[in-house]
Amino acid sequence: MRVLIAEDDPVIALGFARRLEKLGHEPIGPVHDGATAVELARETRPDLYMFDISMPVMDGLTAATTLSEEGLRRPVVIVTGVQDPGLIERSVSAGVSALLMKPVDDRELSAAILLAAARHAELRQLEDEVGRATQALEDRKVLERAKGLLMQGLGLSEQDAFQRIRRSARDRNLTLAQVAARIIEQESLLGPDTKGS
Repeated sequence: MRVLIAEDDPVIALGFARRLEKLGHEPIGPVHDGATAVELARETRPDLYMFDISMPVMDGLTAATTLSEEGLRRPVVIVTGVQDPGLIERSVSAGVSALLMKPVDDRELSAAILLAAARHAELRQLEDEVGRATQALEDRKVLERAKGLLMQGLGLSEQDAFQRIRRSARDRNLTLAQVAARIIEQESLLGPDTKGS
């Protein structure tokens, strides 16, 4: 896994890079502030971000949030040496997948990376499922509207209207929603009373 490291302490940063290599990952960086991390993430598109919470210019949470808003959301492991009760809540809001307290040993580091990657994959899967369900609902609305137009404009039963849409989709190698959308676009051709119904 390609891991972008942002850590303002150069000794700790180099240590993280070496440990990641030892664990079989490819370190990117390290960089020493959040703004540089954002720029490097845009260029290199890493698989995971490992950011220190406290860095100059831009902190790790802000960097993670910025990247997420730009469509570059990845699993995020935040590393901190600060005991801050509000940190967990802010980390969750920023989309952080794992939080490590310094000093970090290899076992904790490996577990955090695996956990972050797994959580991120689960989140992406859930988002995909929600997207598919939302699209299915929109397609259903379009289909119902088109059936209604055919029923009203051509005097068809609901079943006959559906069969006509289905037959047209099969003959033209289109989806039901695509045919329904075309019917809605051609609403004015179905008759004078269908508009606005």
